[in-house]
Amino acid sequence: MNQLSPGEFSDVEGAIRAATDAVLRDQRPDGHWVYELEADATIPAEYVLLVHYLAETPNLELERKIGVYLRRIQGSHGGWPLYHEGAFDISATVKAYFALKMIGDDINAAHMVRAREEIKKRGGAIKANVFTRILLALYGQTSWSNVPTVPPELILLPRWFPVHLSKMSYWARTVIVPLLVLCARQPLAKNPRGIDIAELFVPGVPAASPRAPHQSAGWSAFFAALDRVLKAVPWPRGSRERAIEICRAWTTERLNGEDGLGAIYPAMANSVMMYDTLGYPPEHPDRAIARKSVENLLVIKDDEAYCQPCVSPVWDTALVAHALLEARDDRADAAVARGLEWLKPLQVLDVKGDWAEEKPDVRPGGWAFQYRNDYYPDLDDTAVVVMAMDRAAQRDQYKDAIARGAEWVEGLQSRDGGWGAFDADNSYYYLNNIPFADHGALLDPPTEDVSGRCVGMMAQLGAKPDDPRLKAGVDYLIRTQREDGSWWGRWGVNYVYGTWSALAGLNGAGLKPDHPTMAKAADWLVAIQNPDGGWGENCDSYKLDYKGYEAAPSTASQTAWALLGLMAAGQVDHPAVARGINYLKATQEADGLWSQPHYTGGGFPRVFYLNYHGYPKFFPLWALARYRNLKISNSRRVEFGL
Repeated sequence: MNQLSPGEFSDVEGAIRAATDAVLRDQRPDGHWVYELEADATIPAEYVLLVHYLAETPNLELERKIGVYLRRIQGSHGGWPLYHEGAFDISATVKAYFALKMIGDDINAAHMVRAREEIKKRGGAIKANVFTRILLALYGQTSWSNVPTVPPELILLPRWFPVHLSKMSYWARTVIVPLLVLCARQPLAKNPRGIDIAELFVPGVPAASPRAPHQSAGWSAFFAALDRVLKAVPWPRGSRERAIEICRAWTTERLNGEDGLGAIYPAMANSVMMYDTLGYPPEHPDRAIARKSVENLLVIKDDEAYCQPCVSPVWDTALVAHALLEARDDRADAAVARGLEWLKPLQVLDVKGDWAEEKPDVRPGGWAFQYRNDYYPDLDDTAVVVMAMDRAAQRDQYKDAIARGAEWVEGLQSRDGGWGAFDADNSYYYLNNIPFADHGALLDPPTEDVSGRCVGMMAQLGAKPDDPRLKAGVDYLIRTQREDGSWWGRWGVNYVYGTWSALAGLNGAGLKPDHPTMAKAADWLVAIQNPDGGWGENCDSYKLDYKGYEAAPSTASQTAWALLGLMAAGQVDHPAVARGINYLKATQEADGLWSQPHYTGGGFPRVFYLNYHGYPKFFPLWALARYRNLKISNSRRVEFGL
């Protein structure tokens, strides 16, 4: 039942074809897709400083290009934000300033003066966050007394102890373990150029507040007192050296080849500095491969360069597969087949990662986000890959991969019915009150967006409404819906992303458009549509005192999420959907794709955000193609879990 006029059908079909052609051009020769993954100034700045910490011979041309990048993304407020057009962030600004000074920028240059003045207005560099103060201590710019004490003996504690590595998120674990060695040995950067940033400190100003905004007064007082005790108590040399050795062995076991420890920059860089501190020469295989993993994150262009926090090939490839499967194009189907063949051997079947601490009886079967990260596959990627394989024409050849992936996802469901990203039941919220956790991102509890994907996967694979696991997941999503009808989005910005994710899963699980949960969410999406027909949401929506949606410029990716959410809620014929489709058609560029400067990816709320360069490329294609498919079909129901 075609409800598109010939002219509208032609327009939509043309937009789909142009976007499909462009995305197909982006496929790598081996079948996968990977797009740039950009964060803020901190990672490229830390890369520059790492080179000089180790006293390596710097690549001057690379430094020049990183300098161009850092100057370009400086905010109009004089400092560096955490995302495009974001507010001044003191930690990002201190690191960017330090890196630019290391590169050779004159501190009297206008951009350096502005940054310095803004830093000092806020109390100086000592007011930066814990990880920045650790970097400053490693460079001898501040005392280690201004850094919370994290003894390496932490790794010796039994699992039942309230503060234990297994109770922290995977990213915290991989960052902290090599850092325990650095904090114990307290090395000093080699810093051959002898660069310091004494001018960023204000005499007499104490270190950053011991209590972050998300932390409770009671817990903070307790942990602050404990920190004072830890700083005063001498540690037995035998236990310290044993703890350091276990940290070294733990890191080495998870080194992950050229993909690096945890496959994330902070953990990789810390592992390199740990090996350096322990006396490993640059040519030692462990140190050399850890160092190479950092180098692999660089994005070097003609005029500028930066360092990515990690790479996203599995995520990009799986999502592109879904978008192209909607396109209903023989060339797209063939490209998807190549992409899925590339994904298949990346399934982790033989490594019980850290997730097994909580779920020892579950067999491995997940996919990671990066090229390799065997100790840390994630539920989100696995659910998306499984659903893509299930949709493909060749799904019979993926039967075993689908079954193992689904088994692993189901096995890592948390007790509350939801799913976290990497672990089950990682909900030890009191740990976010320790002084080291001023970022508030120490944990990996169940979230609505990941749970929506896992519910959708189970439903797409045939789970019935009375399946206990599916029912628990659906109940979790209904329970976590906000009063206004939205859901929080942990890994995408923010309530638009969370609402699409939840609606996709709930539709897959069989909730009808007139179900109060579905209708309320659809009403919210319609209510926040921008006058131009698109949707947008700012990273500020993660603020602790969030009181409801605040208008933000439309973006291609968020518009696509809202459209996919509305269609999952059975609203393909709603005028808001037509307006959104028109927005995407109007903003499609000559190359068939869309661009957006705004960050719509989540890292750590309020601390770290991501700009997925692929999102404005394949999500709009997905939304346009799904719209066409539903409008020309006899059914208005999305048949898949995503």
